[in-house]
Amino acid sequence: MNESYVYFKISPTQTNYVNRILEGYEYLGVMTTVDREAGICMVRSTVDTAPLVRQVLGSLAIDLTFLEAQPGV
Repeated sequence: MNESYVYFKISPTQTNYVNRILEGYEYLGVMTTVDREAGICMVRSTVDTAPLVRQVLGSLAIDLTFLEAQPGV
């Protein structure tokens, strides 16, 4: 498991919104959809930026659940 990756689950309809927010925060990390239908995503961040990624994601006014690392990813 890479401790700098942040995994989370959102409604699939919110994927573009969250991705745009993260793009606005340049250099935080790159969002990838792991399972589109289940709404599971991850942000490839660094050890230094992962806490800020969690803070930004946690502050969004959407239903978001942080997950442990996904097997096979």
